[in-house]
Amino acid sequence: MKGLTTAAAAARLAQAGPNALPERGPDPLWRRFVRQFASPLIYILLFALAFDLGLWLYEGARGWPLEASAISLILLFNAALGLYQEQRSESAMAELKSLAGAQAWVLRDGQLVHVPTPELVPGDWVRLEAGDRVPADGTIVDVHGAMVDESILTGESLAVEKADGDEAFSGTLVIRGRTYLEITRTGAASAMGRLATMLGDIQAAKTPLERRVDQLGRQIARWVLALAGGLGLIGVLGEGLAHAPEMIIFAVALAVAAVPEGLPAVLTVALSLGVERMARHRAVVRRLSAVEALGSVSVIATDKTGTLTESRMDVRSLDVADLPLALKAIVLANDADLATGAGDLLELGLLRHAQSHGVDIHQLRHAHAIVDERPFDSTWKFSRVTVREDGDRLASYLKGAPEVLLGRCALGDDDRESWREKADAYAHEGFRVLAIAWAEGRAEEHLSLLGLALFWDPPREEVPVAMASALAAGIRVVMITGDHPATALAVARLVGIPGVRVLTGEDLDRYEGATLVDALTEVNVFARVRPEQKLQIVEALQAQGQIVAMTGDGVNDAPALKRSDVGVAMGQRGSDVSREVADIVLLDDNFATIVRAIEEGRSIYENIQKFLRFLFSTNLSEVLLVASGALLAFSLDIRSGDGSLMLPLTAAQILWINLITDGTPALALAFDRTPGVMQQPPRPAASPLLDRPSVRFVIWAGSMKALLALALLGLVPWLGYSLDEARAVTFHFMAVGQLLLTYPSRHTWMHPLPNRYLHLAVAAGVGIQLAVANMPVASGLLGHAAIRWELWGVVLGGALLALGLAEVAARLAWRHHERGSTTR
Repeated sequence: MKGLTTAAAAARLAQAGPNALPERGPDPLWRRFVRQFASPLIYILLFALAFDLGLWLYEGARGWPLEASAISLILLFNAALGLYQEQRSESAMAELKSLAGAQAWVLRDGQLVHVPTPELVPGDWVRLEAGDRVPADGTIVDVHGAMVDESILTGESLAVEKADGDEAFSGTLVIRGRTYLEITRTGAASAMGRLATMLGDIQAAKTPLERRVDQLGRQIARWVLALAGGLGLIGVLGEGLAHAPEMIIFAVALAVAAVPEGLPAVLTVALSLGVERMARHRAVVRRLSAVEALGSVSVIATDKTGTLTESRMDVRSLDVADLPLALKAIVLANDADLATGAGDLLELGLLRHAQSHGVDIHQLRHAHAIVDERPFDSTWKFSRVTVREDGDRLASYLKGAPEVLLGRCALGDDDRESWREKADAYAHEGFRVLAIAWAEGRAEEHLSLLGLALFWDPPREEVPVAMASALAAGIRVVMITGDHPATALAVARLVGIPGVRVLTGEDLDRYEGATLVDALTEVNVFARVRPEQKLQIVEALQAQGQIVAMTGDGVNDAPALKRSDVGVAMGQRGSDVSREVADIVLLDDNFATIVRAIEEGRSIYENIQKFLRFLFSTNLSEVLLVASGALLAFSLDIRSGDGSLMLPLTAAQILWINLITDGTPALALAFDRTPGVMQQPPRPAASPLLDRPSVRFVIWAGSMKALLALALLGLVPWLGYSLDEARAVTFHFMAVGQLLLTYPSRHTWMHPLPNRYLHLAVAAGVGIQLAVANMPVASGLLGHAAIRWELWGVVLGGALLALGLAEVAARLAWRHHERGSTTR
């Protein structure tokens, strides 16, 4: 078997096209732009815009529709931002899709090479093993006990055993054995042609967090409409029909000010930035819902080999009496390919060890034709190959778990017990132990034991630090492995998993229901576990109320990965089916990457909380100022120079504040980094968008700022200035004060790192506010916003006082929040 040459494959790829269906093109730009307005919060702005334009036209289109222009700017800014973030997210998702896409072992130029499945062409020979998706239609060749699940095509639940010459179809799943597939049809010409969507698609459905934000938006919309309607009605009743348009515009402007229209955009920014940062840390997100679920993970259920350890699987030694026969056995009972690295890590380690002892692997295999074999399966825990020796004589070579093969060997009770004690002793030293045996004919019983192979797979250097970080964050770590109990416990101690007790798969068989749940409260290490028992462990942990992140790499791990709250598949050694059902794919198969992903998930949620604190506290201050100021003006009959009711802010000023403060400063909070997120317990999955300390901060900071603004409205006239100047000072105070309020909104008991994007956004906002006050046209449009230079001292002094009081409010809000506890 030589397969195609590289040149021939390239020519066929150019002729046949990629092995994938053409994807649906993106929606046109205009449709994506219109989609940005599909939000209850935006509907309020659209209604306000339509009302203001209608009123302007009704009055004869005199002058410039200032309020309508401001609302239009707000709408266009948010739509442009949403469109930009949508395009950026789609580009990032496409890149992540290519990173997590499936690959196949293909014969090219006589060598097995790893090739992305879209590059497969008719005529390619593909090596398939248990857990692999069939990447294209083709003919089965050189089959070794392969069974294929074709239910995705036929609906038939029973797997089909394949023989040489049978057809296999794209999208079906190899569940046992191995084979080669000579590809006949690819892409749209194949039976299914949906490979790219099945294995690499990133789900675009809204996440639970986005749905909760939408629900919050609808609630806010109802309250805002009720508030604006009430104030508009009071204004009309108090001022009469002559001033009705003015009062209604004011009420509409207040509604616009209270609407957190930037909320969807900031949520998108926070999620997309988090996904990109995770990708840089070698964690590819396949479903956005996993990003928020990561912040709530309370248990990591991880395997051992390759995740906690380096996955080197070096043979430290062979404890055997007949070394040549043992070396022969570990080469023949082995289907790995040392030249290309294809195959199981353990089997590659065996081949390296045989080669280091001078064994010619190719010659040995060529001289022993395979007659029959039983591939390894977790059900029977051993593998067998039967080969033709000299003449017609048959011999079988086996390797597998010591406790299984020792029971099949023709040994006396004392000898069998002695070997078991040896295997246990090696396992207690941290070695992975494999038994080797042989027999005449096709036998699987009454075997001759050759001895034990000892593997050493050292823990990854970075895992103990990551383990300590996870434990400090209140996350429990559970190891689930198929290894010997003593080996599992030894590795657990090396990496820092607490506990001295181990449960095995046989133990789990004896536990049911509540007894299993109780046992899981005490045990962190599970050994000799069958893949299907991982599902049992996950469900028991979830019955305790835990949020579980589960790692897996095999075909039988898929149910547990799918059932867990966050399924984590291995990118290097994981099967196609495990990657399909997983939420996250680790490109480096590293436990430390899981911990970094959890930290990123917590950071994303923390940044969303910061934005909500800032947004609601500033909006609350505006609503309180305008509502209380309007009531005072009505009750005291306070009038401006033109005889109209003296409201705290004009409609144009309210809209301007909304435009300058709810945009880039709020978005800059998505770039915050808060190291302390891994020093608190996991966030409950059902926790509210705003926790109790955040609600306290919103109420205290918003009320305090509104009181300061009302005080300025009274102080400035007392100093001898006009009411219009007092309103202008209040306007500048509200704008500058809200920009500065981004800083205390970031602070809890944790201290975020400096955010240069936030510094730039706040500085730019203050600069724009100063410029607007000194530009005659802009100042006139904003209700005579120009003020004397000495009054800027009052504005800045008030803004700094508000900043200081908000910092005090933040400290008071979290004064009961101690590190290591949660109020959520």
